[in-house]
Amino acid sequence: MEWVRDAASKRQFEGFAAEASDTLFRTGYLMTGDLKDAEDLVQETFLRVARRWSRVQSMDHPAAYARRILINLVLRDSDRRSRQKAELEPQGGGAEAADQYAARALRAVDDLAEFQWALAQLPARQRAVLVLRYWADLPVAEVAGILGCSAGTVKSTASRAAARLGAVLSSGESPAPEPATRQSGKEASDVHRPA
Repeated sequence: MEWVRDAASKRQFEGFAAEASDTLFRTGYLMTGDLKDAEDLVQETFLRVARRWSRVQSMDHPAAYARRILINLVLRDSDRRSRQKAELEPQGGGAEAADQYAARALRAVDDLAEFQWALAQLPARQRAVLVLRYWADLPVAEVAGILGCSAGTVKSTASRAAARLGAVLSSGESPAPEPATRQSGKEASDVHRPA
């Protein structure tokens, strides 16, 4: 770790990493639904924090800075991860139906597993809002700051995400994808539509 040069800074960074890793890992796991991806995201987050440790250590809330890096990494790479998972899924139709039946049966065993599965069915930005707002228990204004959007967008996205999550949980099937149009790098669902 050549970015953290002196011994005192290195100890401070290691202490910060030890303290923040569980929270970052939980956030990464809730965002991706995959342990390996969550671990990779936490490692990448710590690398980016270490590069700027001289500035980060003097911040009032370095864990919030790290969380924002992690969320940005998740949002930036969500399309790539979706493509990779789709490429790795088997192409045979008969085996897929049996696999889906077995997956549903296993989900019925554990409510937490079912919830995590349902959360993973949401678009990355909707997952980010739900995770930050309700699991990290952050105020609307802070979630808006992390995601770079308005408080109204956080509220409307949370409302749509909660409704979609409820629909997924009640039906047990993946929801229909939202329109894939993008406007200025944001999901179409994040843009206000006239009523």
